[in-house]
Amino acid sequence: MWYMILGLDAEGSLDKRKAARPAHLERLKGLQDAGRLMLAGPLPALDTREPGPAGFVGSLIVAEFDSLQAARAWAEADPYVQAGVYREVHVHPWLQVFPSSS
Repeated sequence: MWYMILGLDAEGSLDKRKAARPAHLERLKGLQDAGRLMLAGPLPALDTREPGPAGFVGSLIVAEFDSLQAARAWAEADPYVQAGVYREVHVHPWLQVFPSSS
């Protein structure tokens, strides 16, 4: 099943985000290589691709896991969580409606 992981950044965590980014991307690449990643990306604090020092307010990931518990465990082990980038993380089952997957 697909799961939505929404990580919300802690205030002032941009430097931590930059430092943990290579490890974070490596984990996402593992999901992608396994065919389990639908989408992933940051949420800029400003309406631009390059928010500069304003940074980001969080990240969104939609990926396939065997269970909600597995998705939560994966999210809790994320380098952004370990580095204190995220102040909170939400994990929910997600059903694709559009575009149609069939």
